[in-house]
Amino acid sequence: MTAIRTVSAGLALLLAAACTAPTPPRSQSSSAAATVCAAPQKAPGAETPTTIDVIEQAYFCILGNYYSGATLDAGSLLTAGFIALTQELNRNGRDVPEASMPALTGDRRADWAAFEAVYRTTTDQVPDLRDKLAVATLEAIVAGLDDNHASWAHDITRPADYYDGDGYGLGLQANVTGSQATGNPGVALPPLFVTTVQGGAAQASGLRPGDIIESINGSAPFVGGKPTPAIAALHPRYPQARPIRLRLLRQSTGRRWSVTLKPGLYQRDLAALQVVQSKLLDDDVALVRMRGFAPDSANRVLKAIARLRTGRTLTGVVLDLRGNGGGRIEESTRLLSAFVHGKVTHYLCTADDRCEGLRTDDTVELLNLPLIVLTDRGCASACEHFSSAVKDLRVGRLVGTRTAGLMSGPSQPYLLSNNTVLAFPSRHGLGPRRQEINRIGVPPDHHVPLTPKDAAAGRDPALAKALTLLDK
Repeated sequence: MTAIRTVSAGLALLLAAACTAPTPPRSQSSSAAATVCAAPQKAPGAETPTTIDVIEQAYFCILGNYYSGATLDAGSLLTAGFIALTQELNRNGRDVPEASMPALTGDRRADWAAFEAVYRTTTDQVPDLRDKLAVATLEAIVAGLDDNHASWAHDITRPADYYDGDGYGLGLQANVTGSQATGNPGVALPPLFVTTVQGGAAQASGLRPGDIIESINGSAPFVGGKPTPAIAALHPRYPQARPIRLRLLRQSTGRRWSVTLKPGLYQRDLAALQVVQSKLLDDDVALVRMRGFAPDSANRVLKAIARLRTGRTLTGVVLDLRGNGGGRIEESTRLLSAFVHGKVTHYLCTADDRCEGLRTDDTVELLNLPLIVLTDRGCASACEHFSSAVKDLRVGRLVGTRTAGLMSGPSQPYLLSNNTVLAFPSRHGLGPRRQEINRIGVPPDHHVPLTPKDAAAGRDPALAKALTLLDK
């Protein structure tokens, strides 16, 4: 399972703490540049090459600041890094006699020194591969945490003509995302199908919601009911992306065909860019869609409900959190506080089970309205914090499907000496009953999945169920 993802420097700063993070232990071979592990205070400068000193900095940053760093098997991280090193050598048709994993003793500093010595000897033999080997090694060390909130943001590039209104990719959304298939594969269920056509190559090729994707670049998206790595190709990264060939089935007509989609920039609909959208249903129900817990998003939701409430009596709120990938936990807490007071909504815990309870903000005025929350496998992180509290505190009811199970803990960023950003949780997240949600998700009160036929017909069975529940 990979924990690597490329994010923008702006996202890293959004998550950054206001104060400097603790400095990790200094190894005997540390360079001056490798001794600092701090939260970024401003946008990073231009990225410089990843070196063994950067890898060392990241390694000790993890051991000193990751929520279970004190008890972590550090040798497993070094082993993961060395495996990636040798695999990268193999991919490039090269090998080095000295590239043999050193014996590890369990002494973190001594093991690092042994690892570094062999690493330097190995990479000195293939100087033209030094950059590739360093990147592969550090990616594997971070992935070795097996944590869905651990990442290393590097190679942050955009097309020269990219702007915030653009999308990049194939121009479609599917019922299973790449992060679900790799970060928590147990949540992904066949068939794989298109849920939304946003523009770009998908729109130009005539794809429609409900079209079933039978193969991706010749590989099945599911084998034996389990997702395959092929699904990740639906979410290409700039600039490495190549054309992707899909085999499709349209159930309504029985048509099967193949199409090659080239990833690229496309202009998204302005409404799709809005974090909060709202409208009135049946003259007395506020429907609010929230795409993420971005800064001030809770206030925007509350203002939207207040506008819809003006001049009429609302009978309830339907909050659509499907596809909400999370964001700031303080925004999640603030929004919860409009529906309940005097409660612990979430726990943040250390590896030795010392937990801090996050409480509602009782200065937020209660709405005193029935609440239905729509969830799906795209509801992750802070979205799962909100959903678990709604369910466990009996604030409202959940309708749809189980959430993503991607809630290891709030990610904290650390700036490395080559201007890349390492991020991981300093504390582990638990639900209001101190229950584990990570890799499990939050089950809905009413299981109402979307089918390919629903998507093709433009039906929303979860929303229909929500309105039925509010009528009771």
